[in-house]
Amino acid sequence: MVKITDSGFTARLVALLAISLLVLEPALPLGAQQAAPPARSLQIVILDDEAPLNNISERTAREPIVQVQDENHKPLAGAAVLFAIHPAAGASAAFANGASTLSVVTNANGVARASGLVMNNVKGTWQLQITASKDGLTTSTTINETNVTPDTTPSNPSPNKPPTHFLSGHSMAIIGGIAVVGAIVSIVVLKETSNNPTNIGTGGGTVGPPGGGAAGFKIHF
Repeated sequence: MVKITDSGFTARLVALLAISLLVLEPALPLGAQQAAPPARSLQIVILDDEAPLNNISERTAREPIVQVQDENHKPLAGAAVLFAIHPAAGASAAFANGASTLSVVTNANGVARASGLVMNNVKGTWQLQITASKDGLTTSTTINETNVTPDTTPSNPSPNKPPTHFLSGHSMAIIGGIAVVGAIVSIVVLKETSNNPTNIGTGGGTVGPPGGGAAGFKIHF
C-alpha cells in the first residue's frame, strides 16, 4: 500500500478530480433552465372613458374607470390612485367643490373610479392625468378629454334627435275634404252607371240628366 505524504500533491489531485466532475457533468437542457422573474412594476389599464366627447349642455362628464395591475397583469387591490385635471383654465372640468384632483384607493378588483367629474362650458380639449402608487412603485397615464357643444342647426333644433316633418292643420283639412268629395262622387257614379252609362264632358259646371229624358247621370266641368 502506497502512502502519499506530499500535501501539495494531494491538493493538486483534489483539484483535478473537481475539474473532471465539472467537465463530465451534462449540461441542463434549455427547457429546464428557469427564466428570471419579471421585475416588479405597476400598470394602469383604462376600462372606460378613452378619449371621450363630453356634451357641454349635460355638464356631467363620463366617469373615467381604470384598473391597476401588477407585473403579471393581475389586479392590484389597495393601490393609491390620483386623478388630476390639466389645465385649470380654459376648457376643463372639476371634481366636487371645484377641486382639480381626486384621490381614491383601488378595490378588490384593482378598479378605481373618478366620480363626480363635472366639465365647464368652454369648448376644447383637456387632460386627466392618472397616477397609481403602491409599495414604492409608481406609474402614470393620461386620458384626453374634449368638451363639445351639441348640433343645433335650424333643420334639427333638438340635439341628438332626428328632424320631424309634419303638415299644417290647414293642409290636413284640404286633403281630408278632397278625400270625402272623391268618395261621394265615386259612390254616385257607380250607382247611376249600373243601369245607364255616365257621360262626362266639359261645360258650364252643371250636373243633370242626359238629353232625351233617359235615366242617367251627367257631370259638366
